[in-house]
Amino acid sequence: MIDLPGVMDATWPAAALHRAGPWLVREGQGGGKRVSAASAGAPWQPADIALAEDTQASLGQPSLFLLREGEEALDAELDARGYRIVDPVIAYAAPLAQLTTVPVPPIRVFPIWPPLAIQTDIWAEGGIGPERLAVMARASDRTSLLGRINDRAAGSAFVAMHGDTAMLHALHILPEQQRNGLGAHMMRAAAFWAQDRGAVNLSLVVTRENAPACALYASLGMQIVGQYHYRMK
Repeated sequence: MIDLPGVMDATWPAAALHRAGPWLVREGQGGGKRVSAASAGAPWQPADIALAEDTQASLGQPSLFLLREGEEALDAELDARGYRIVDPVIAYAAPLAQLTTVPVPPIRVFPIWPPLAIQTDIWAEGGIGPERLAVMARASDRTSLLGRINDRAAGSAFVAMHGDTAMLHALHILPEQQRNGLGAHMMRAAAFWAQDRGAVNLSLVVTRENAPACALYASLGMQIVGQYHYRMK
């Protein structure tokens, strides 16, 4: 069983974590929803919601909650308070042994840390800017992946470890180089990197609406292992 919350928090870490009553409030510093959301870490009462809201306001962040399976009561309470659902997310995972049966072609994908300038340019094209690069730098056991196709740099991704599970983040391939198989090569390269470091599984999270990415992960035999969504005022 993969500790999905633990893997997410360790491999895509917030700038700081704040306790506000029963809530864990992440300080994101512009790094996106995953590092800026509040989540329940203990039993809560409706009056406790204000504690999370006040803490997020003090950090200059919007009121944002992460809701996992089994948190239907909190979901309903936030809905009644005018919070709307944002970005339903699916988590995928697969054993590394399943992803390392096919070698990555030579001169296709390279693990590199720190990332090269061309990678920051590729990420920027996909809306992954300096704040998210700062998230990557906070992870402790990580690498970037540079993907090449048609004799040019065409893709970039980030992979980090937590326990026996690696998680891939920020996979972006330049639009003009998509549908050339590079995504699958980069996924397999992430698996080989993680295997060399003693991992057992590779995981990732993706928004439900990203149909091409979901199709890629399913084609590699990755299975859905969880889902969550956000609620924002």
